[in-house]
Amino acid sequence: MIAEFGLVALWFAAALAGLQLFAGFLGLREGGEGIAVLARPAALVQALLCGLSFLMLLWLFARTDLSVALVANNSHSAKPMIFKLSGAWGNHEGSMLLWVTVMALAGGLIAFIERRLPERTMLATLGAQAFVALGFYAFLLFASNPFERLAVAPAEGNGLNPLLQDIGLAFHPPTLYFGYVGLSVAFSFVVGALLTRQVTPEFARVMRPWVLGAWVLLTLGIAAGSYWAYYELGWGGWWFWDPVENASLMPWLAATALLHSVSVLAARDALRAWTVMLGVIAFSMSMVGTFLVRSGILTSVHAFAVDPERGSFILALLALNIGGALAIFATRASTVAEGERFSILSREGGLVINNVALSAILGIVLLGTLYPLLTEAFDVRVSVGPPYFNPVGAIFLFPMLLALAIGPLLRWRQDSFARIRRPVIALAVTGVVAVIALWAITGIGILPLLGLALALMVAIGSVLPLRGRSLRRLPLSVWGMVIAHLGVAVTLFGMASDTAFQKERLVAVNVGDVVEVGPWSAQLEAVSPVAGPNWTAIEARLSLRYEGTEVAMANPQARSFWSPPTETSEVALTTRWNGQLYTALGNQAEDGRWQLRLWWKPFVTWIWYGGLLIGLGGVLALLGRVSGDIRRRVADRKIADRRADEAELAAETAS
Repeated sequence: MIAEFGLVALWFAAALAGLQLFAGFLGLREGGEGIAVLARPAALVQALLCGLSFLMLLWLFARTDLSVALVANNSHSAKPMIFKLSGAWGNHEGSMLLWVTVMALAGGLIAFIERRLPERTMLATLGAQAFVALGFYAFLLFASNPFERLAVAPAEGNGLNPLLQDIGLAFHPPTLYFGYVGLSVAFSFVVGALLTRQVTPEFARVMRPWVLGAWVLLTLGIAAGSYWAYYELGWGGWWFWDPVENASLMPWLAATALLHSVSVLAARDALRAWTVMLGVIAFSMSMVGTFLVRSGILTSVHAFAVDPERGSFILALLALNIGGALAIFATRASTVAEGERFSILSREGGLVINNVALSAILGIVLLGTLYPLLTEAFDVRVSVGPPYFNPVGAIFLFPMLLALAIGPLLRWRQDSFARIRRPVIALAVTGVVAVIALWAITGIGILPLLGLALALMVAIGSVLPLRGRSLRRLPLSVWGMVIAHLGVAVTLFGMASDTAFQKERLVAVNVGDVVEVGPWSAQLEAVSPVAGPNWTAIEARLSLRYEGTEVAMANPQARSFWSPPTETSEVALTTRWNGQLYTALGNQAEDGRWQLRLWWKPFVTWIWYGGLLIGLGGVLALLGRVSGDIRRRVADRKIADRRADEAELAAETAS
């Protein structure tokens, strides 16, 4: 009965989403106050029911209830519990239920805590959130039922794709989903503000924590996914411009631009139209990513759906949500006031440059991702990869990084070059000297050369705002900006260093042979069989030396899973402060030698250290903003109470 209970809860949640939709939008009309009061309760109860439905699915996977088709197709009784639970969202139906659950919980949280916006704007926001959620409810209930029963339960399940049986993938998809849903909340606020003509700084202050939280989660989710691909797929790369990778990158680019824009609107009442437009684009990109990954149009370890009907359903949702949002924007954009003006040489001007560059990069990634799909429709197969994305994206990335280094030095509204002349010249000289020195010493390519120089400039520029300020009294939001920008520099340094300096060896060796790669030497001491809970493997034992000194042992494996039957490569990573040695074991040749692939990847770990710094900066900024909003609300309440007391005292005195 667990599956039926979960399905019933899902149906009731969908019904409440319909009630929330009608209460939200009909409540905007004259005389609609009676139904308007139902919007918030509907959102709250919907959140509880949808959360309960997802808990039922987790319960089914924990028990390995093979009478449920989703469990039978994606789980196995011998799997460790963490992978049984992650199997609940490591598939098409479960991932979509998780999406809807997070969306419902977010809508319930808005209904419960948010009281700052005018009630009409809140009603429109809740109505927009329900409209988006209702489409996904319909998709789950009519095209992708996660609780479907089998007529005859199999003796054992198929198991989760072994490539997804990894602790990183237990957290990577949920993190991204929370980020995507955060963008759906921002989208709902934008629609509500447009419909009620309330695109104001207060609207931006309400929306900003959701955008910031979504951006942090997208950052951490992408970083986790990149590291998973790096060590789990056995190919030694951290980004390959795969369409599924791009599906997560595009919302992040839009969210980054939206985050900066909404901060300007909240603090300076500028960039109103930019903020509204980016709110629509950010959610649109998350919908495009959903379509690419779950429509069956792509073949990937991430792409779950292979049913064309499901793809058509998602495409219809895509057209309805994005088309409706763009129609609202087109009809109401003229009602959005211009906001405060500013000079191009100002903090706002730097953020506009940042937004333009991010939007251009987003367009480049979107075109490169969709173009092969469009040509394939005409039976022409085209591959778009790093030779397109890297140089074309760099055209806009490098100017954006320069703006990132200089922007925090600028004042709001208007500034003068004379005031910032010295730090700008110092940054320019640093960059030029770095380019000349690196080129003379290493002779590396132009893109990694510029990347290293700009990483140094961004790192210095990120800490310059701290100059002459009391560090103890510095707001958390400023610390967040500094740490996040420093994280960008660290990540860029790791990317450029790995691209410029990595060394690779692919060899066939006998036991006892020694292989050298960069400053490392590796001796194959033995190859032996090992076994795990649901796999067997051939494991190599490598003795590693760094610059002649023995430092570690490495044990790469070639694994064979039996449910489902799959062969994977489990690499061994040996980490030092200045990089990683990456080793992978291949097959045994006819002459008895073993294939070994070794990479020396200088500073590659700095890519993910930088990602963690960016996420930490976002968390600090979020805490600073939320605490500031709470203090502002408390102060406003005290002022209101004092005025009420004064009015009451005046009335008593007058009487």
